[in-house]
Amino acid sequence: MYQGVNASEGIGIGTVMVAVDPDLTFEPHEVADSAAEKERYQSALSVFCEKTQAQADHMKETVGEAEAEIMSGHIVLAQDPGMTDAINAAIDGGTCAEQALMDTSTMFENMFLSMDDEMFRLRAADIADIRTGILAELLGKEVVDLSVLPENTVVVVHDLTPSMTATIDKAHVAGIVTETGGRTSHSAIIARALEIPAVLSVSNSCTALRNGMTVVVDGGKGIVEADPDEETLAAYTAKAEAFAAEKAALEAFRGKPSVTADGIKKIIACNIGNPDDVPNALDHDAEAIGLFRSEFLFMDAAELPSEEEQFNAYRKVASALKGAPVIIRTLDVGGDKEIPYLHMVKEDNPFMGFRAVRYCLANPDQYKVQLRALLRASAFGDVKIMIPLVTCVEEVLAVKELVEQCKAELTEEGRKFNENIEVGIMVETPAASLLADRLAEVADFFSIGTNDLIGYTMCADRGNDTISNLYQVYYPAVLRSLKNIIESGVKAGIMVGMCGEAAADPLLEPLLISWGLEEFSMSAPSILRARKTISQWTKAECDELAEKALACNTAAEVKALLESAAR
Repeated sequence: MYQGVNASEGIGIGTVMVAVDPDLTFEPHEVADSAAEKERYQSALSVFCEKTQAQADHMKETVGEAEAEIMSGHIVLAQDPGMTDAINAAIDGGTCAEQALMDTSTMFENMFLSMDDEMFRLRAADIADIRTGILAELLGKEVVDLSVLPENTVVVVHDLTPSMTATIDKAHVAGIVTETGGRTSHSAIIARALEIPAVLSVSNSCTALRNGMTVVVDGGKGIVEADPDEETLAAYTAKAEAFAAEKAALEAFRGKPSVTADGIKKIIACNIGNPDDVPNALDHDAEAIGLFRSEFLFMDAAELPSEEEQFNAYRKVASALKGAPVIIRTLDVGGDKEIPYLHMVKEDNPFMGFRAVRYCLANPDQYKVQLRALLRASAFGDVKIMIPLVTCVEEVLAVKELVEQCKAELTEEGRKFNENIEVGIMVETPAASLLADRLAEVADFFSIGTNDLIGYTMCADRGNDTISNLYQVYYPAVLRSLKNIIESGVKAGIMVGMCGEAAADPLLEPLLISWGLEEFSMSAPSILRARKTISQWTKAECDELAEKALACNTAAEVKALLESAAR
């Protein structure tokens, strides 16, 4: 048995095919004709972009628009002026195209790898995938092709890149096993969209698992069973049938209201990173957008996005939701989110430094561009403004004052907007948790960011494997914090939601119901399951369980209690 990361749920039983990467080694050499070498690179880049666009078009038809956007993003990254200018400059200095590509892409890759936020670390994998594709064109080699596979194939590969999954033969793939990657990698995202069981980061799987071997891929538990005996195989076959039945049963909750067993209405929303994620959210029956991370508009640009560019992006989402709430987080920059053209000063401890709302308030003219765009978009739907990393009342009041200034400017210009637009906060710091009652007096809503709240509360970096055991929502300190935040908001009469990963945790959801959480925002594939979980509990049952959970002293006790009560 091999243990890895549970990246995509389901049980896959099939025959191993180890996908071998092409040999892309080359001999670095100096070039005499830099113009011809730059033209050779441009030709390889053009062919790569054409093939990638074809993959994106294929994915849009076979997987979905949101997943196709991952491949389209590869084209944008490959053509990024910062990257192409650096490559051309290296070639002008006499470096061959292959080495110029290798050096430049590695520099960008390392920059993204240095960031702790998993959403941005994804870009390092994207850069590596782009490098492989362009290098293959320069060397005249073919990359791994998974478009033609025998039935019931379990694909085993070092790293399942987005370009591989773009052409994968879904009907013939029973499971995926890789040596690298995590739950938030693009490979995992696409595997979940394709609904293929996947276990990632299985050490030495490309050598331990041999072609023709029968394996079981348990994507829910992150387990790979090699050469299972008849009894084990039968047990997993039964699990696969049960999983399929459960998944089919979840469809009964499509289009149904999100209510508890005793009729208390909840909202199940979706987290998105850009406007192109909306179709996927709606396809999975999201009732709202609980978090739109606006920083992706800034990271995908070579310069500060204009008011018009931002307005068009926000309006697109607001219009698509047809009146349903859309919470848009203002620029959350700094920490591990570096945007080169903002020229932010390097800090020894950026997570505790000049970031998020602190940066925005120090650059009010720039911030007002975003606030004006958000206000204008509010004329097209129920747009709400969310402030990140709040630690004190003063920050909320300062942002609301800027919003009022923008309202006055737009009124004078004759532009339409929602006069009563809500300005809320993302509660993700211990300071905001401790001050929740006071913040509830000045904020129009709360949305709890559990990812950072857990990390800050437990002083644990989720990317640090040595202390990963401390990064759990089940610790009593975290539970007490959540209870205080939610109950403070409920007492003040404002909407309280949660947009961190814990919102989709079926073990935690009964406690959140007990304390009064109104909106649960999560990734699209989790929506129907959350609706089912919520429907199985009455408020009284949740209150009883919450009381027991708060009486526990350890995370292990809490988790065991919640697992024993799970439905």
